[in-house]
Amino acid sequence: MIYNSISNDTLNELPLRHYEGEVVVIENAEEIPQMMGHLKKCKVLGFDTETKPAFKKGQTNQISLLQISSEEKTFLVRLNKTGLTNELVELLASNEILKVGVGIRDDIRGLKRLSEFEDGGFIELQTKATDLGVKDFSLKKLAGILLEFRVSKRQRLSNWETETLSEGQITYAATDSWVALEIYKSLEELDPSTLQDLPETE
Repeated sequence: MIYNSISNDTLNELPLRHYEGEVVVIENAEEIPQMMGHLKKCKVLGFDTETKPAFKKGQTNQISLLQISSEEKTFLVRLNKTGLTNELVELLASNEILKVGVGIRDDIRGLKRLSEFEDGGFIELQTKATDLGVKDFSLKKLAGILLEFRVSKRQRLSNWETETLSEGQITYAATDSWVALEIYKSLEELDPSTLQDLPETE
């Protein structure tokens, strides 16, 4: 039985998981064509971005990290070092390669501040989940409902423009795009008739 929502208490009882596959950190634009050789063979990619947090009123920062997960590996592209290259723009505009993620509207808007492009092939997992009857649709809760594990968000407000990403940052960033891909696959297989309302507690 799958419930269409999950309480925070239940979520916190689930096992903590993170991405354990191959991670490729890209800090040089010359490395991007090789990455694209792999990604162009894929039909669906997990997608996310990270931005250095701004703690002063009115201050905003540019997206500094682009995370892309295939079935085989995850790429972390440090946009603050590589820029948004033509190859990346081509990927973001492609309707033939699906990019799936949670809250992607802000991600796309932020990427367009780096280089204007016509986005294509993006799938918002929150919309897909809602259409299927799921009522909790943050990345963390979707993972709990559909994948039966929880993910850590501890690194979210760390400095994504630091000279060298820490192991914790790399694991966190790779996990987010990997989980997006896993959620998409689970939603594709979901039979809405199996969803049940969460029982009320007294």
